[in-house]
Amino acid sequence: MNSASQSIHQDVRDYYGRILQGSQDLKTGACCSVESLSPRMRQLLAEVHPEVNARFYGCGAPLPTALEGCHVLDLGCGSGRDVYVLSRLVGESGRVTGVDMTPEQLEVARRHQAWHAERYGHAQSNVRFVEGYIEDLEGAGLADESVDVVVSNCVVNLAPDKEAVFREVLRVLKPGGELYFSDVFCDRRLPQALQDDPVLRGECLGGALYTEDFRRLLGQLGCADVRGVAQAPVPLLDPEIEAKIGFARFTSMTLRVFKLPLEDRCEDFGQVATYLGTIPDQPHAFDLDDHHRFETGRPLRVCGNTFDMLGKSRLARHFRLEGDTSRHFGLFDCGPAQPAATGTAAGACC
Repeated sequence: MNSASQSIHQDVRDYYGRILQGSQDLKTGACCSVESLSPRMRQLLAEVHPEVNARFYGCGAPLPTALEGCHVLDLGCGSGRDVYVLSRLVGESGRVTGVDMTPEQLEVARRHQAWHAERYGHAQSNVRFVEGYIEDLEGAGLADESVDVVVSNCVVNLAPDKEAVFREVLRVLKPGGELYFSDVFCDRRLPQALQDDPVLRGECLGGALYTEDFRRLLGQLGCADVRGVAQAPVPLLDPEIEAKIGFARFTSMTLRVFKLPLEDRCEDFGQVATYLGTIPDQPHAFDLDDHHRFETGRPLRVCGNTFDMLGKSRLARHFRLEGDTSRHFGLFDCGPAQPAATGTAAGACC
């Protein structure tokens, strides 16, 4: 690790370990959920220990469904809020690993480990917390293809080497596994001086990826189809921060990426998917992303990429899938609906 990366890590560690004592100390609105949570998810979050909730900083709620029995990895787990919610979702047969580089945050997470296991009725805790860097998951003891799902909540922007983070994620994910994460993105590349500002970085702004650079990076790593789940603008609440960086626009997004050999465009093979209504807490419909809502029992035409996301991942048992790739019908109009005023048609899936 070079000296610049070490300096950034130290700044972030100080900000989240010493400067911030609770979410009320944040100077922006980055750390607020962009999703509309189900009643069950809201209940699970409310049942996490109050200190863990108070010391947690995130920009979304990357809590995917259909996790029973899975091994889930939380990158930059902080005080462990999402880890403990995930421990309920994976059940006693599953396990959750949280990795973070801030000792003060991990101390909070570990202090309440037994409390959560007892509250959840688990014979023993199904979570573990590891001090380490998300750019080096091998150093945190995570082997190749050992994880079903990776989540992260407003942490990748804090990493000095984001390519290393995504490479490590793809290394530890099993084939068909998923990265489901929330983070802050920017509408442009920021000047280096703002990227290096410790307060802006700690507030998840200085290190925010330019959306197009993110798309290119994931494409280079073999992820051709990144799906958006939810997004919302990030308000700059502090006048000093507004004065420094108010020329840029920041968005909190929740995204999902499957470790699958997908095409870079949505292709039409005449395939159909029907949701069976079997995912807990989602009896009536399942939302794959912001433009694929599957009503229970209602067949829906899908592109080849969507078909594979459903059929070659942990979601397969919850769908009836019909069709193959023996006949091709050209491009599939698979993008989010565009406002009528733009006059543009929907395009790619991200």
